[in-house]
Formats: sequence, structure tokens, C-alpha cells
Amino acid sequence: MRKFLQRLLPRSPRQRVAAAGVLVALIGAGLGLYLYEHRRPGSVYHPHARFIAQPTPSLPTRGPDRFAWPFYGYTKNHTRFFPAPARVHPPFKRRWAHAVGSLLEFPGVIQGERIFQLADNAVLKATNKHTGRVMWAHRLGSLSASAPAVVGGTVYATVLLPGRMVALDVARGSIRWSRRISSRTESSPLVDDGKVFIGSESGTVYALDTRTGNVVWTYHAAGAVKASPTLSGGVLYFGDYSGHVQAISERSGRRLWVSGSGGGLLGSGNFYSTAAVVYGRVFLGNTDGRMYAYDAGTGALDWAVQTGAYVYASPAVTNAPGLGPTVYVGSYDGTFYAFNARSGRIAWRYHAGGAISGSATVIGRIVYFADLRDRRTYGLGVSTGRLVFRFPSGKFDPVISDGVDIYLTGTTGLYALAPR
Repeated sequence: MRKFLQRLLPRSPRQRVAAAGVLVALIGAGLGLYLYEHRRPGSVYHPHARFIAQPTPSLPTRGPDRFAWPFYGYTKNHTRFFPAPARVHPPFKRRWAHAVGSLLEFPGVIQGERIFQLADNAVLKATNKHTGRVMWAHRLGSLSASAPAVVGGTVYATVLLPGRMVALDVARGSIRWSRRISSRTESSPLVDDGKVFIGSESGTVYALDTRTGNVVWTYHAAGAVKASPTLSGGVLYFGDYSGHVQAISERSGRRLWVSGSGGGLLGSGNFYSTAAVVYGRVFLGNTDGRMYAYDAGTGALDWAVQTGAYVYASPAVTNAPGLGPTVYVGSYDGTFYAFNARSGRIAWRYHAGGAISGSATVIGRIVYFADLRDRRTYGLGVSTGRLVFRFPSGKFDPVISDGVDIYLTGTTGLYALAPR
């Protein structure tokens, strides 16, 4: 037996060093997994933390052909809530379907009759929302994972490979300007006051001039910024891969505050989630398994609730009838949650079964999300959590609307669904 074991051991010093390195890596990975499973940070509640009541947004007054869903999450504060009229409700009938031929991780945006959507193969398409006909398509690189933004006559998009920001003409898809940046980026652009804001994997947050692409200012975070910066009251909010959330000035990029996640795997988890800022709070998920709420003015932790698995998804927030202000988010534990926005207490939960990686969107009184495992899209009543809609496609962020129809991003296709 001893001779048999000796045959298994590396014979040369170099082989022994290599084998020892592999063993250390395996032990480290096992320790990390053990700590994640057995030492996840628990839930934290501060019931008397400041909470600012705000009115529920109203339906836009412009007609459907002048309508705009300009940003990822609809509004600049990324609440992912669209106040659709009551008629935009399941059941739906399919008006048209367009096969994209590539994975779709992010939904499109809308301006007038056009839907602009960026697929993972870095092809940006403008699709007629009435017919599903592709009006133009432009390849921007080899890999993307973000939603574009459309403001005025320009659509803005980020590219992972190569890392750059591109501005294109809405009508023809011709490039107005292109800006290479220091690293890859999958941050969905946000546009305000003549500047477009994005994060990057190097941790640099950029403010670029919307007309020229010239750098106005940069901010350097301690970790990769994957999320779209969220704007509220002249302040940009975002988390990073060092486990910190920060608030910076929209005008200058000056840091106003920074807060940690207070625990997680070997310290802090990663913030991939795009923040929703409303009720004087910053809501976002973390890979340490918790859903977080911070004070928007100070960065103080208001509450943090453990779900049991990664929370990559960005939250949706609205004032739900009968529940009041509520935060909706899915977790890799296979459960979709509705949290009380003030206290963090769970109002209801829905067990989808598979991991939920993508973000939810509230359209009227229905919250939509997709299941990564079974590739289905679900719609639940915002107040009850009761299943009212199911569609046999979708893995990530599924639904946008113009107040007439909904446009569902499936796994590799875009669908227009009209209320019956």
C-alpha cells in the first residue's frame, strides 16, 4: 500500500510544488464554499430609520407613438415601475415575434415606433414595434450585456468586447461617435443634462459629453462597476464588486458617501444589481444573499434581509395597493420576494423553483420576472403574489411596455403581446 501511495505522489520538486498549489486552491475553494453556506450574514433591521413618503408616478400623457421608455428600468431612478393603465393586463395574445438568433440578457428601450435592443452578440437592432420588422441593425463589437438608452435623436450603447461606448443615429443607425474606455463595460447608459454615465470593470465611472463622447469627469471605485448608475436629486448611486455602495455628485463626480455591505463571503459580497432610489432610500441586491436598503442622504444601513443565495437581480419598487411601498426581487434560491420597503419584512414570496438572475419589472399591478432554469417568464399580482401570467420563454429581464402592449424579451426572441 505504501509503495502504491508513493507512485501517486509527484516525483520531482517542481511537480510537488505544482501539486501543492492545486491542493491549496482546492482547500481554499472548499473553505470559501463552507463559509458561504454556513456563515452568510444574517438579516439586519432598523425599524426607526428615516423613510420619505412619495407619490406614485402617474401614466405619461403622450400617445403611444410619441411614447419613450428611454432607460434600463424606465426612469432615471431605476424603480422599474411603469404605471400602465388597467387594461394592460393578462391574458395576452401574440401580435408578432422576432427571432434574434442570439442570447438576450437585457430588455430593449422604446422611442416612438421603434424598439432598440442590444443582444449578447453586440448587434444593436431597431425594430418597428407595430410590425416586428427590423428597421436597421448595427454590429458594435463581439460581446455586449446591457440595455441601450435612447434620448432625442441618439441611441447610446456599451460594448464588453472591445470596451467602448457608442452613440448612433436613431433613424439610420449610423455611428455619431465611439469612445474606447480603459476596460470592458456592461453598464447600461444613463443620460442627463448633456452627459451619459456608465461604469466599467476597472471600477471607473465615466461622465461623457453626449454630443462628442469626450470625457467630462471620471470617478474611481474600489471594484468593478457592472450596474447602471442611478440618478436622483443630482446624485448618482451605484454598488461595486468590492462590496461598497457609493453616492457621487452628478455634476463633478465628487464622492458624497460610501458604505460597505457589512459581511458576506470572506468579507463582503459583490454588488451587480442596479440600485433603485426612492422613498429616501437606495435599494439593491448583493451576492452575499442579502437585499439591502441604505439611506440615500447618508449611506446608513436601514435594513438588509438574507434570502439564502445570490441576489444579482435589480429590484423593482412601487406602492402596491394594500401593501404600501414594496420592493420586488428574485434570488438564486429560486424564490421571488416582495419586501416591505420601510421595514424590510417579507410581505409575500413565490417559489419559482429555478434560479432567478434577471431583474423584475412592474407594469401596472403585475410584476414580471424570468426563471433562469426553466426559461419561462412569470407575472404575479403585486399585492398578492398570485400567478396571473406565464410565457414559455425568457431567462433574464423580460418586459417593457408603451401603455398599449407589452414587449417581452425571451431567451433569443422578442415578442409583442396585446391584451385580449
